[in-house]
Amino acid sequence: MSPRGGGEATLGLVFKVHSNLHLMESLPDALVHTILLSYMNNARDVAICNCVSKCWKDVMPYISRLYFPRNCFDNLSGSDSPDEIVLRMVSSIERLEELVVYSPFSGAGLSSWLSVMGSSLRQLELRMDNLTELQGCLESPFKLDCISFAKNLESLKLWGVLITQSPKWEVFQKLKNLEIVGARLDDLALSALLTMCPYLTNLLLLGCEGVRSVSIDLQYLERCKLDFYGFGNCSFSMNSPKIEVLEVQGCSWIRVRGTEYLKNLSIANNAGRVYMVDFGKLVALEFLSIRGVQWCWDAICNMLQWASEVKHLFMKVEFTGDFEVLQPFPEFDFVEFFNNHPKLQKFDIHGAMFAALCQKNSLKRINRGFVIPCLEEVAITIRSPLNAEQKMSTLESFIKFGKYLKAMTIKILQMKSNHSSADDFFDEICRFRYMNRKIVRIE
Repeated sequence: MSPRGGGEATLGLVFKVHSNLHLMESLPDALVHTILLSYMNNARDVAICNCVSKCWKDVMPYISRLYFPRNCFDNLSGSDSPDEIVLRMVSSIERLEELVVYSPFSGAGLSSWLSVMGSSLRQLELRMDNLTELQGCLESPFKLDCISFAKNLESLKLWGVLITQSPKWEVFQKLKNLEIVGARLDDLALSALLTMCPYLTNLLLLGCEGVRSVSIDLQYLERCKLDFYGFGNCSFSMNSPKIEVLEVQGCSWIRVRGTEYLKNLSIANNAGRVYMVDFGKLVALEFLSIRGVQWCWDAICNMLQWASEVKHLFMKVEFTGDFEVLQPFPEFDFVEFFNNHPKLQKFDIHGAMFAALCQKNSLKRINRGFVIPCLEEVAITIRSPLNAEQKMSTLESFIKFGKYLKAMTIKILQMKSNHSSADDFFDEICRFRYMNRKIVRIE
């Protein structure tokens, strides 16, 4: 979701044409239709065109899209309120299919617009601005309830919305895309809202707070991005057998059923800990990203086991440990890891996991027959000069056994150490880069 611009080039044309009315009236009807119906949606541009020519004014009822920017009523003069102006514009259009309103509006205003043209709307995007509890209690009608007038929506996008009570909606039979950015949620209210959108294929909840437990049971869902902020202790469960792309941020307990088609999976928790994950075999997974300050070791091991077919793996977890105490990763066998992930093509590995692969016993099983069959790119972040000899040996092993390795990026990040070995280690990395300059680069 991104704020919409548009109409600048068209508006420039309007002003040029306005300076020569004869030229404007001589424009072919086909060109007028193309300009207004295909390229213009900014409400200010539409209003200007509506005033300068009867030829252009006659086309206005056939516009299908309207966009009201955040500041479009900042310099409003006259007795009409913004709500009344919007109502007048949408009422003059025969079949409005897309409405985007970032400018402030009231619940009564929204109700009046949608009651007029709600049945024709296919896409609706609103900056709600009703996040505080006081606003939600005093507002009548409640903005969220008004959306029920737009019963044929295919896409709904909301910014800054309060969802602490179940919306008074009927089931949206055609709604495929739901995006909510910046919301205060209640568990039961969110659950009720989702049951009224049973045919969603795309769901985005970004920058949301207030939830403790989220359960999603949407049989047609294909793409889902969830971003909850707070203490990072939410629980999340999903049963969506067609899910292909899933991103989850801010949950500690995660259980997902129906992962046969899951191709892209990202799990992060920047505020709390990841205690438990339950996915089952991820047979179609191509990309896996696991990030966070602390993951329980069982959760890490389970994810790596289930994702044995993965092609791109991103790992940036700082510590493990089941409870409050932060612990480093235990030893991880280099040979066993790549034997268990034979299709891995791209590997982004942060300091903790790299250190775990660099233990002395990790490289003992390497023999002449061992190869890393598919690895083409590896990006390694190093944060400490400790065990420098083993780390250099591991870097050399990537080059030696990576049969098709084309690029290695070494990121030296915040290497803070008073030990004299830090400079020596960096010199070794530079020497390693020089010896393998066609493949290795340092950032």
